[in-house]
Amino acid sequence: MEVPRIAVIDDDESVRESVVSLIESVGYDAIFFDSAEDFLNSPNTDRVNCLIVDVRLPGISGLQLYSRIKASARRIRTIFITARIDESACAWAMEAGALAFLYKPFQVKALLCALRIAVAETQT
Repeated sequence: MEVPRIAVIDDDESVRESVVSLIESVGYDAIFFDSAEDFLNSPNTDRVNCLIVDVRLPGISGLQLYSRIKASARRIRTIFITARIDESACAWAMEAGALAFLYKPFQVKALLCALRIAVAETQT
């Protein structure tokens, strides 16, 4: 069985590093990007089991990225993270099928729980 691969997209380097470190500490493979464009242009995303993406990114936002992924019929369980309370973005994301919407600073336990669900769903 392949090790689950989690992609992290956040323009804040400290967030990327801490989330990637957490992901790797529980035995998952992590790849990271500082923009949605970098993610979309990467050849390393074909095996991604879950996406952790910031709502607000320069260029293509996390919500726009999620719309593009859904339109492509590709299924990647997605966890949104954001530093700003945005109830309309949260409602849109959850109605569109996001797995979770977490506000920074989020609880590690909440992120790990969402990751375990995402990985379990993609391995069945």
